Amino acid sequence: MKQTAIVNLPLHDGKAPRWLFGRMVEMSSAIVNTVVDEYGQNEFIKRISNPYWFQALSCVIGYDFHSSGTTTVTCGALKEALKKQNLGVFIAGGKGRTSRKTPEEIEKFSENTNLSTSKIERLKYSSRMSAKVDSAVLQDGYQLYHHCFFFTEKGKWSVVQQGMNNLNNYARRYHWLSDGIKSFVDEPQNAVCCDVKEDKVLDMSAKESADARKTSVDIIKDNPKHLEKYFTPSVQRTLFNFNRHAIKFTMPPHHEISDMANINIKTLQKAYEIQPENYEELIAIKGVGPKTVRSLALISSLIYGDKVSWEDPVKYSFAHGGKDGIPYPVDKQLMDSSTETLRNAIRQSKLGQKDKLNALKKLGSFF
Repeated sequence: MKQTAIVNLPLHDGKAPRWLFGRMVEMSSAIVNTVVDEYGQNEFIKRISNPYWFQALSCVIGYDFHSSGTTTVTCGALKEALKKQNLGVFIAGGKGRTSRKTPEEIEKFSENTNLSTSKIERLKYSSRMSAKVDSAVLQDGYQLYHHCFFFTEKGKWSVVQQGMNNLNNYARRYHWLSDGIKSFVDEPQNAVCCDVKEDKVLDMSAKESADARKTSVDIIKDNPKHLEKYFTPSVQRTLFNFNRHAIKFTMPPHHEISDMANINIKTLQKAYEIQPENYEELIAIKGVGPKTVRSLALISSLIYGDKVSWEDPVKYSFAHGGKDGIPYPVDKQLMDSSTETLRNAIRQSKLGQKDKLNALKKLGSFF
């Protein structure tokens, strides 16, 4: 369960034309076939979780626009391509309403595999938790609207999902990989890539938030009923609300914390009855969303003094970095590795000579 990247891209309206999308399906089909044949299923899953490789792939198969469409259209083309092949690799989910069909599609595609019932349930859980972490545990202002779950017949998986910020019309992409992480809520990112660093982001998965995560669980297990006073809205919003004509103002014995005023105390009570053992189990409870996470984080910080991370975890540009080291130095080794994998796949793919040359030119231009 490893989140490997977050990508920031401008939102562009419109759809990929049918003539282009059909060619993208054929091109991606040839490349995926070659990558799986030469490097194996796991390597393809790993490459999809690599933002450099994914971005290059989207350009190679024909989608030259470095915008939000590189995610939705590329994933759509890959999904169609894999439906036509028996490679033991599957893609569930997609954009908008299609994303809600992910659990159903995981079950459907798993019918022709040897995956046990428990492994299939684990895949469905991984899909749900990756989406919940990027919308509740990491609160960066980007609403998820696209979720694609890639998995193999042996249970390895990766996720490519995307959210949109309605204020700046940018889309942010999140990559996950099943290898290397033991918890969904403890620094799941291997790399966070985007062009825009937000000023205030609640990141409860950060190392700095570890104590707050533990306190959040303790609050729930100790029965949150006694905290209800902090969630009850007060009609007293200003000094004049207390006593407008008095010489001496009398402050109330307590007041609510504004960000918590709309929390559903029933959700906390439900979590208390379940008695989660850790923060991941707490987050997994149905109904525990951004408001609950934020409220528990503020209680942990304001009342119990635990540090909470308000830093956006972005570290990298969505493409290569900058030659001047801004926003970070170019990772030459990673780029060379990603490019060479694609270059070999194109050379060995069952494409026409003209298509191969065009693909290699696009890859060279991207590099």
